[in-house]
Amino acid sequence: MSIETPEDLKGVQAAGRVVAATLREVRRLVRPGVTTAQLDRAAARVFARHGARSAPRLTYDFPGAICISVDDEVVHGIPGARRLRAGQLVKLDVTAELDGYYADAAISVPVGPTRPAVGRLVATAGAALRQGLQAARAGRPVSAIGGAIEDEVERRGCYVLRELTGHGIGRAIHEPPTVPNHADPAAGQPLTEGLVIAVEPMIALGTGAVHLCPDGWTIATDDGSTAAHVEHTIVITADAPLVVTA
Repeated sequence: MSIETPEDLKGVQAAGRVVAATLREVRRLVRPGVTTAQLDRAAARVFARHGARSAPRLTYDFPGAICISVDDEVVHGIPGARRLRAGQLVKLDVTAELDGYYADAAISVPVGPTRPAVGRLVATAGAALRQGLQAARAGRPVSAIGGAIEDEVERRGCYVLRELTGHGIGRAIHEPPTVPNHADPAAGQPLTEGLVIAVEPMIALGTGAVHLCPDGWTIATDDGSTAAHVEHTIVITADAPLVVTA
């Protein structure tokens, strides 16, 4: 969507605040021994306090309030009885609907001390997201975001998972345009002021190939290498984008 009225901006910002609050609460609970179902229930409680709903459940009947992916799982992991172990990397992907507006963000959280390579991966994902946001300016092509992300990821010795992309958001969980994480020439449409998009680098330590797991939801790396995922929902302006999920 594009912001057309002050009410639109307030609506997207309100949904973004719910997403940010949910991520803060769930991140606080990440530790060895906690189950992903417990984390999911905590997220659902935050949604309920704010009168918000899980967008993946609302739109796709996803079997959880949020997506929780571990280690080689990149996105769309299903919460359940699995207990987190020290050294793992958990990805928390939160999309909320509030009063007809949607916002989406994700973080990658180490479970206690992790291998240096995993720390490097998390740092790379964060740096790539920052570079992508800096490239997101009205008048530039959508592909400028992915080009900036890919340059940073490759400079740091990691791999972009090219099959997975960001997207428009605002009045639905997934809207045009597709926002690749590489310099895709097909993404040449210009960014326009007021456009609401989710920028979300998804990267891995190994090669960039992924597959859909037998559960029909989870996407994991082909080679079993650890993946990271970070994301913000932003509003495009002529200058720095407005981050609504910070």
